[in-house]
Amino acid sequence: MDGLSMTLFLAATFCGGFTSGLTGFAAGLVVSGVWLHIMTPLQAAVLIAACGVVNQSYGIWKVRHALQWRRILPYVVGGAVGVPAGAYLVTYLNPAHVRTGVGVLLVAYSTYNLARPSVAPIKSNAAVDTGIGVLNGLLGGLTGLGGVISTIWVQLGGGPKDAQRAIFQPVLFITMTMTTLTFAASGHLFNADILKLFLLGLPALLLGLWAGVALYGKLDDAAFRKAVLVMLLIAGTSLVVPAGLSAMSG
Repeated sequence: MDGLSMTLFLAATFCGGFTSGLTGFAAGLVVSGVWLHIMTPLQAAVLIAACGVVNQSYGIWKVRHALQWRRILPYVVGGAVGVPAGAYLVTYLNPAHVRTGVGVLLVAYSTYNLARPSVAPIKSNAAVDTGIGVLNGLLGGLTGLGGVISTIWVQLGGGPKDAQRAIFQPVLFITMTMTTLTFAASGHLFNADILKLFLLGLPALLLGLWAGVALYGKLDDAAFRKAVLVMLLIAGTSLVVPAGLSAMSG
């Protein structure tokens, strides 16, 4: 990785930590918009999962008083099935397809939340939550984004913000932990190069996390939410339309 790529890597890592510290979510989405231009999908998937474990550790502690283990367990059971399947499939995927798929995900997620249509809360049950957990884990094993599906699903269920975070943040943490351990157990996935990138990026990640936590509650939530979603939309568009920054992927 050359100097420019390393600078982009560290800057994206800082932004991911900052976003996680402030919102409790979307770190993987933020960094993937840059990381997938400067490293392989495999490296990005492993690093997103490993950094997610660090980020979500704080989130677990923050909402510990409101944890709902009966709601969390089905997602975890489903994730235990989905994560290994995703980690197995990641070595057989076309990198271009992965880039496009993540880009579509970023565009869809950000566009939906910017529009914020008014919809009735979706009712769920343990069986459905388990199925969502499988899909959530599968995406985690494929890309390291092991919390996107479960978080959106919990948000669609409505309820107070704290109650939602008490479900999706533990699920994020556990799914990303399972993903990281699965990658490590695979041997050829969690190698010295990836470990080196993780250690190099850790200070930037922790600095960003600290800054996000320090500013939590001090900024206008609506304005910051829109800024993050616009950034995600730009990142997703850059992946769907492989131009400009895509030249740096080589």
